[in-house]
Formats: sequence, C-alpha cells, structure tokens
Amino acid sequence: MQLAVIFERIQTNMLMHIFYTSNKILYAFFLFITVLQTSSCVKGQLGENVDGEYHNGMVVTAHPVASKVGLEILKKGGNAVDAAVAVQFALAVVYPNAGNIGGGGFMVYRAADGATDALDFRETAPANASKDMYLDAQGNVISDLSIYGHLSAGVPGTVDGMVQAHKKYGKLKWADLVTPAIELAKNGFKITAMQAREMNKHKSDFVKYNHPSNTYLIKNEEWKADDILKQEDLATTLELIRDKGRAGFYEGTTADNIVGEMQYGKGLINKDDLRNYKAVWRRPLEGGYRGYKVISMPPPSSGGVCLLQLLKMVEPYDVKNAGWNTERSVQIMTEAERRVYADRSAYLGDPDYFPVPVKMLLDPVYLNKRMNDFSFEKATPSSKIKPGEFGPVAPVFNTKESEQTTHFSIVDIEGNAVSITTTLNNSYGSHVFVQGSGFLLNDEMDDFSAKPGVPNLYGVTGGEANAIQPGKRMLSSMTPTIVEYKGKLFMVVGTPGGSTIITTVFQTIVNVIDHDMSMQDAVDAGRVHFQWFPDTIQYEKKAIDSVVVEKLKTKGYNFKVRTAIGRTDAILKTRWGYYTSGADKRGDDAALGW
Repeated sequence: MQLAVIFERIQTNMLMHIFYTSNKILYAFFLFITVLQTSSCVKGQLGENVDGEYHNGMVVTAHPVASKVGLEILKKGGNAVDAAVAVQFALAVVYPNAGNIGGGGFMVYRAADGATDALDFRETAPANASKDMYLDAQGNVISDLSIYGHLSAGVPGTVDGMVQAHKKYGKLKWADLVTPAIELAKNGFKITAMQAREMNKHKSDFVKYNHPSNTYLIKNEEWKADDILKQEDLATTLELIRDKGRAGFYEGTTADNIVGEMQYGKGLINKDDLRNYKAVWRRPLEGGYRGYKVISMPPPSSGGVCLLQLLKMVEPYDVKNAGWNTERSVQIMTEAERRVYADRSAYLGDPDYFPVPVKMLLDPVYLNKRMNDFSFEKATPSSKIKPGEFGPVAPVFNTKESEQTTHFSIVDIEGNAVSITTTLNNSYGSHVFVQGSGFLLNDEMDDFSAKPGVPNLYGVTGGEANAIQPGKRMLSSMTPTIVEYKGKLFMVVGTPGGSTIITTVFQTIVNVIDHDMSMQDAVDAGRVHFQWFPDTIQYEKKAIDSVVVEKLKTKGYNFKVRTAIGRTDAILKTRWGYYTSGADKRGDDAALGW
C-alpha cells in the first residue's frame, strides 16, 4: 500500500519528468521530498499523529475527555453521527456549563456522498407559557426571571435529538454510545483549572436556585484543578436513557423528577410537554462564496441565514487584498453585519409559527442593494439602517443566547461530517439541577422576548417573529456549518458565543478562504463583532491594530475592547486528503484524530 501511494504521488507531479531530462540532481531532490511527504501521509493512514494531520477521522470538542470519547467511537467502527451522540452525552458529564441533556441545539450533517441534512433539537416553550409571563403588574420586565430559576426553563430537546439522529444515521448500538458517559459520571474525571474557577464562581447561584438538599457541584472548600468530579445521580439518569432510549428521559422516573422540580420552583414544564416534545428534521440552507458551497442551519436558528447574507454581501469586495482586519476590511465586515442584524431583528423566528422570508433574505439582488449606501468615507449610523422592506415586520425586541454554548465538529473514516452546536443558554443554564436526576435545566426561555423594545443581557434586538408562544422554539444564533469545495468536503465549523456566533463563524471562513490561514491560525486569530445595536464594534485586544482603531474612529465608528469572543472548533480537509483541526485555545478545547 505504501509503494502504491508513493507512485501515485510521483505520477501526479509531471514536472518531475521535465526536471529529469534537464537536471538529474534537481530531479533527485524533488523525488526525495515527495517520498518524505508521502511517508507522512502513510503514517497518518496508519493512525499516527503527523503534525496534526489525519486521514481516518477527527473529533474537535470543548473538552479533551469528550474528544477522546468521540475518537474511540470512530475507532470502533462508528460513524460521525455515532461519535456525535457519544460526545453529546459525554459533554453533559464533563462540561456541565454547556454540555447537556437538559438543553438543546442544532446539527448539520453531510454524508460522504454529498447528501445533507439538518436536525433541530431546540427547546420549546411549555404549554402554559405566555407572552407576558416575565412582566409585573405594571408591564415591566422582572429582572432575572427569564435567566435564572425554574421559570426560565424550556422543554429540553437534546435527548430526543440524539435518539432521532442515531435512528436515522447511526451504525453502532445505542447503548454503546451512552455507556462512556455513564462510566465518566460514575467513576469521575479530573476537572480542569478553568472548570474549577467556573464552579467556584457559580456556587452562590447553585445554592440560591436549588433546594437545600440539592448539592450537585457544591462543596464546602473550593474546587481546584485535577479534583475528581463524580455524578452518581446523573449516571443513573444516563443508564435509563441507555436502556429505554427516549422514554428514559421524557417518561418514567426522569420525567417525574423534572415535574417535581418544576412544582418545587414554580416552573411550567409538565408531563405532556415532555411527552409531546419532538426534534424536527429540516432542509439545510445552502449558499455560495467564491466558488465554495456553504451549508448551514435554517430557522429557528438565525445563524444560517445571517451567515449566508454576510458572505454574499462581502463577496463583491476584494477582502484578500484588503488584508486581515485592516481599516478597509473591518469596514466591509462591520457594514455588512450592521445590515444583517437589522434584518435579523424583524424577520427571523420559528418557521412553524412565523412566515420567515428566507428566500427574499438570501436573494443576491436584495443583498447587493443593501450595501448600496455603504461608503468607505464614513460609518453608516445604525439609527439610519432599518430592516429590509418586505414581508411582515413586527415591533423590535430582544433575542439572544448566552455565550456559554458549546460546539463540536466530527469527520469519520468514510468522510461523513457532523457539525453540532448545543447549549443550556447561560453558563450552567438556569442553575437549577433536577433533584434525583443530577442534570441542569436550561434557561432558554430568555431567548424569547420578555417585552418589545427592552434590551436584553446582550443588547440584541428582534421582532414579533420571536414572541413567546406555547410549543414554539425560541430564536437562536447557533451556526453549525459545513463547507464544500468542488463537490468535496472542505470545512466543518461552529462556535459558541451568543450573538457573536454568526460573526465568529463568518470570520473563520473568511480567514481560511480569503486570507489563506491554516485551520488553527484561523481559529486563533483575533475576532471582531458588530450587531447593529449597540452601535459599537466589539473586538479582542489582539484583533485590531491601535492605528486602525484610531483611523476608524475618525470615520464615526465606536469601539469597545472585550474578553474572548467565541470558542471555535473546526476541521479542514486539505487538498492532499488529510484533516487538520482548529481547537480554540481560548478554552480547554481539544482535537484528536487517527
């Protein structure tokens, strides 16, 4: 096999025959280099790590233990969906601030033959939810009611989502995919320094929003790196899911515990809500950018629509020659984002409850028109930018999700690819643990509007399309994405980050395609974010040169330095056929391959 690969590589380089006739020494040099390169590729096929290059598959997640679980599933013959199911449950154990069984998310799938699919396992509003449920008698928003505690929880979708994904695409037995998470919960794992800091930080909220006997993640002394975290009640819940599948969560003991928790904290989720929850298969959105095909999530995620809008808006500009995060390129990105987030505010929501005008939002003529009033001479004030004029437009109000979401990307030996973004919303969600079952509930109800015109925690605005209704899915920014080039898999990408998710995925793609960055460099690169309102460019300190900032200020742009934006986990397939990764160094993220 090794000789066959060597000869194939040599034969593809026809220049070597020319070199041979004119310069035998030069020919020998190129032959030597070719054999070295091919030897590395063969090592990759045998499963060895060659500078992060792999041929058989790759898993990139927010936690090294979860990445290891996913890789082991691939090595056992599982496909990308099998590995994704195992990773999702493992993250619920080892990454409790965002990994979950009490939350929800979105999956974009691309089969090796190019067929695509998308799974919406977003949470839903309970049947007893109402539009004004977070307002007081005077119609004012009650602080934190939609963010913390039992009333903030939507009906979880993760378990049903994983069941549906496995049923349609999985190869290995269901029990084999849940068992690694059970063992991690029973036997425990070493927490990282970052996790220790986070659990110590949230201790007071765990105490505040739970029954006094509910002490999950709480200890008298402070957590520290390498402490062992065991979660016996969570292990029992996962065993029920392993043995009974969907019924192990939405019925029986676990359902009883969820409803009991709701009754204790005056939450809304009841047994009918749990029994009636269903993940939904949807058609992915597809668009083009400089010859690449971009495949992303449709509504109720706003991510796919906004990402494709951004790419199409900047495509007419020479971003490559403008340079990375220069005065010119920052202007191009910012002005496109200004207009896209304005559209997001009015037109995006759950398509089962609101006629989202996706086709019109992605129309190239419309998108070109949106940029007609952009000038490099000065900023366009956000107050002068309105949503595009078509379709039903509603009063502006807030929608967001927390920046404590998580994403993972997986490719298997056959070339099947999975991109999943999943969340509890806030870090540790509602901060409410289900007593007896050991898992956290989400606070996704805050992704609906509490009241038109009232800024939320992240200042993002939205429209009537995202008003609270029973059974409705709340709008999201999650943007799990897969990119093709000339009909072949090119990139798997996604990130957490709330309203910054869309712009982070956008910049990562542009970094690779326009700025010729490696996958890891594209992920490491400093990030910039703009979202219409507030009318301020947020940026990581390393993202923009101070001279560029000062020049743009003279044109009317406002700036604010902030902490890390997103935690991108991505995979790139090179032209040589192997995979390289981008595991975000802003967290404990880890990439493993074979």
